[in-house]
Amino acid sequence: MLDITCLGKTFEATAGAAHRALDGITLSVGQHEIVSLVGTSGSGKSTLLRIVSGLEAPSSGRVSLDGRAVEGPTPEVGMVFQEPRLMPWLSVRENVRLALLDLPKQEQEARIAEALDDVGLSRFAEAYPRQLSGGMAQRTAIARALVRRPSFLLLDEPFSALDSFTRQKLQQHLLALWERSRFTLVFVTHDVLEAVTLSDRILVMRGHPGRIHREIRVDLPRPRARTAPEVRALEEEIVAALDLT
Repeated sequence: MLDITCLGKTFEATAGAAHRALDGITLSVGQHEIVSLVGTSGSGKSTLLRIVSGLEAPSSGRVSLDGRAVEGPTPEVGMVFQEPRLMPWLSVRENVRLALLDLPKQEQEARIAEALDDVGLSRFAEAYPRQLSGGMAQRTAIARALVRRPSFLLLDEPFSALDSFTRQKLQQHLLALWERSRFTLVFVTHDVLEAVTLSDRILVMRGHPGRIHREIRVDLPRPRARTAPEVRALEEEIVAALDLT
């Protein structure tokens, strides 16, 4: 269980006024739930994700995972960024190993093999990032996050740099991984249709500082056809909540 209570974040400026990025964020995410954060640029979505991951400290409020306060990065939380952030001089296998350097070698090998099999990259374990497509590179980043067997997986616009076809394939692959595991998934996206097709709940963030403007539940069975009237209706509802006009 992820619990966020009265969370605020202010970035102190070296010159000029401080920037208040988040204010009054209160939120709970249950086990094995998929929650997406949708909002315009500057509404604090990525900042919120970084605080949950322990990469940023809040200025006020509290974040806890299963009752324990988040005070820094923890193996319970895996993070996938917009860019794969792979080391170009390391193979796929060795990039994934970077998340396991504190474990015995034998356990490293077993976990790497399992993670690469999960993302369909076992045949490319010895390939280097320059030899991978964009989708394969992002799957490597997902494997690196999952190899620690986290309870929570956080994704910050992980598919935004990919073409539409690859993006949809990776969405389906991620959903399949989630369905056969027990991790909780929280992700940031600017793609409203992606949020509707994947999420149990969608949190619309607006404002400066960013706040949760609205919560929308997606009570539709999976898999969800992108062209289904119910999906399109929710897409329109979210766009209206974003107030993009």
